[in-house]
Amino acid sequence: MAQQGNKERKAMNLNILDLGRCGYQEALEIQYDILKKRQDDNIEDTLILVEHPPVITIGRNGFSSNIIVPEKYLKEQGVKVHQVERGGDVTYHGPGQIVGYPIVKLKDNKMGIRDFVEGIEETFIQLLGENYSIIAGRNSEHTGVWIDNNKILAIGLAVKRGVTMHGFAFNVKTKLDHFNLIVPCGISNKGVTSIEHITGHPAELAQVNKLIIKHFNKVFDYNVNLK
Repeated sequence: MAQQGNKERKAMNLNILDLGRCGYQEALEIQYDILKKRQDDNIEDTLILVEHPPVITIGRNGFSSNIIVPEKYLKEQGVKVHQVERGGDVTYHGPGQIVGYPIVKLKDNKMGIRDFVEGIEETFIQLLGENYSIIAGRNSEHTGVWIDNNKILAIGLAVKRGVTMHGFAFNVKTKLDHFNLIVPCGISNKGVTSIEHITGHPAELAQVNKLIIKHFNKVFDYNVNLK
């Protein structure tokens, strides 16, 4: 990341694609389309922002046993389950949560995957501190952004031919009791939280999207193109 030790990299352009509320499978197909175009250098790096209907995803290292309610109950609640190729275990996406899918060519950004993950974490640590006076940080054992023992940002990535896909999930005003359907990220001794839960004040996704773009741009030193 340019602002944290990668000063030889010139600022690059970043496309922003805001899908609004979009089903998981539809968004996944859009991801793969953009991924292929980025791998072939037909487009520039792209950050997809989306809000999903209730869905549980299981990463390639995940265990279905970390879904702790019966399949019948999930169907009754309208919660779908998808097996995906990202890293990590089981996670939940749903209304009130902003999911981001950065389609980024690491080599062009002169970054490794660890640098990229740390940059994502830094993006949200800065966002929470500067805009909500929330002191957040990292956990030495688990990726993501944490407030004490509660996770507010989950990260699960895949890298295909040097380009990232999948990404992060940021709890803005997420229905936190939906995380009781799973063992989030396979971590049984920690909790989850959200901006609204901490502040006690309403938080609008459209405004938080703007803050994500601002801080992502700042940390990774992009020129932003809104689509």
